[in-house]
Amino acid sequence: MTDSGEKIRIDKWLWAARFFKTRSLATDAINGGKVHVNEQRCKPSREVHLGDKLTILTGFVERTVLVQGLSRQRGPATVAVTLYEETAESIQRREREAELRKQNAAPLEPFRPNKKDRRLIHRFKRDQSVG
Repeated sequence: MTDSGEKIRIDKWLWAARFFKTRSLATDAINGGKVHVNEQRCKPSREVHLGDKLTILTGFVERTVLVQGLSRQRGPATVAVTLYEETAESIQRREREAELRKQNAAPLEPFRPNKKDRRLIHRFKRDQSVG
């Protein structure tokens, strides 16, 4: 981690905090409007300061975090977690949405027609092509 007086770009910080695997993915997310600083869109060159509130959308997951530390380099995950603190409401919302996705994702068994089903399918296709 670095001292609080140092300037760090938001794309570098997102990469160092392990929200994105590469800086280019972080830059694409910022340009795509998936990252907001203090509830405003930003550019990849925007500087991050301690106490900034970031809203980050990755896939289905939206996180709201407060910047607790600054780092220019990507370190182990244990260090990356110390760079931010996720808000309590963000954690609750994320868990609630994950539970809803889990409930809505019914296990689908692959449809494999038996001999009778295949005959019906062939008959249906034949009748559709004639008419």
